[in-house]
Amino acid sequence: MISFLLTLKRLLGGLWGAFKHKNFQVLFVLILLLLVSGTLFYTKEEGLSVIDALYFCIVTLSTVGHPDFVPQTDLGKIFTMIYIPVGTGLFIGMAGYIAYAMIKSNLRDENGERKSRFTKKS
Repeated sequence: MISFLLTLKRLLGGLWGAFKHKNFQVLFVLILLLLVSGTLFYTKEEGLSVIDALYFCIVTLSTVGHPDFVPQTDLGKIFTMIYIPVGTGLFIGMAGYIAYAMIKSNLRDENGERKSRFTKKS
C-alpha cells in the first residue's frame, strides 16, 4: 500500500509539473474534448450508457482495448477507425509530458539531496 501511495504521489507531482507546459495544457484539453465527443457519439450512435461509452473511450485511448464491445453501425466503425489513431497519439503525447515532468522532478530532488550532503556543517 505504501508503494502505491508513493507512486501516486510521484504521478500527481508529474501531472502538476506537466501542467506548467502550455503544450501539455493543450493536449489535456484536446483529450477531454475527445473523451466528451466520443462518449456522446457512442451513447447516441451505438446506444451505450454514458458510463459504458466513457469506459470504452478511455480503454481505447489508453491502448488497453475492450474485448467485448465492437461498434455495430457502419458510422460507428468509421468513427472508431479515426478515433483510435488520433486519440492514441494525443494520449501518448500527454503521457510523454507527464513522464518528462516526473523525471525532471526526480532529477531536481536528487540534485537537491546531493547539494545538502556536501554542505559544510558549522
